[in-house]
Amino acid sequence: MRLNRLASLLKEKAFDGALISPGTNLYYLTSFHIHEAGERLTILVINSDGEYHLLAPSLYENVIMDFPVTFWRDGENPYGKLAEILKELDLSSGRILVENTMRADWLIGILKLGSFEFHPLSILMRELRMRKDAEEIRLMEKAAKIVDEVFEEIIGMDLIGMREKDLSLKIELLIRERSDGVSFEPIVASGENGANPHHAPDERKLREGDLVILDYGARWEGYCSDITRTIALGKPDEKLLEIYEVVKNAQESAFQTVREGIKAKEVDKAARDYIAKAGYGEYFTHRTGHGLGLDVHEEPYIGPDGEVTLENGMTFTIEPGIYVPGLGGVRIEDDVVVEGGKGRRLTKAPRELITIG
Repeated sequence: MRLNRLASLLKEKAFDGALISPGTNLYYLTSFHIHEAGERLTILVINSDGEYHLLAPSLYENVIMDFPVTFWRDGENPYGKLAEILKELDLSSGRILVENTMRADWLIGILKLGSFEFHPLSILMRELRMRKDAEEIRLMEKAAKIVDEVFEEIIGMDLIGMREKDLSLKIELLIRERSDGVSFEPIVASGENGANPHHAPDERKLREGDLVILDYGARWEGYCSDITRTIALGKPDEKLLEIYEVVKNAQESAFQTVREGIKAKEVDKAARDYIAKAGYGEYFTHRTGHGLGLDVHEEPYIGPDGEVTLENGMTFTIEPGIYVPGLGGVRIEDDVVVEGGKGRRLTKAPRELITIG
């Protein structure tokens, strides 16, 4: 049970307990879907002896069952109930891990309940979540299959003349038809807009000669995919075609570097060195990839400072890019799992340049 594993880590690392608010960590530990943006105090409390108790608003009385829980109703003081839970679990003081994304007003309220030494929960949760089990990988394979299917739909569309924001919406709808939702707002960056890695789709219409960056992801039972493909509308500038080949080869070089036992930064170095040797080093402005799972960005990060040693079960993206102001950009991204000591792509959409029109 994941809660028992967390309790063992708490004891091993000399923490007394943890306070976990709604988000992917709470879902990972309990499988409860609790609205992350809600303002009503919701806290899972666990101590290093493996005892745990959830405080939740009464809105979830028909959702949370067969679990130690105290509900509170609007008009009641939830912090009084939380104080009772902390006392029961002997956590009115001590070294406590707190969810990194906990609301500030909740944390201020909790500070009044005891004498705590707070540390970020990510210290331990990264150790639990970085290595995916077979079921998690199966769910991520499904999320990856969905974005591959969406790519096939996109390249069959009449894209010339379509606004970036309209194509972004179409991509989102295609994802939602097949999945539990998007893992982030789709990026569509055409022509000179492709020089901005995180361009927000705007009114620009796709036109002949554009390279178009398409970056989007799906969720399946909580787990994310994240893919980027760059396509051509008609015949682009020769320089952009050259850049495309550099990025494609850099991405393949990084993928071939993946193996159990190397540091994440070695994968980044493979892509970065290839792009630098081709003369475009200054235009590769971000890390090569990021971990993927219940969050679309999590450990391990595949960057120049990536000190995590890769192990079987780790999942991450490989997404080098080149972005030239005034001209455009190229990014190619796949989701990868370390399996059998080497990398395996979860996303399988074609990486060769596809030309439409």
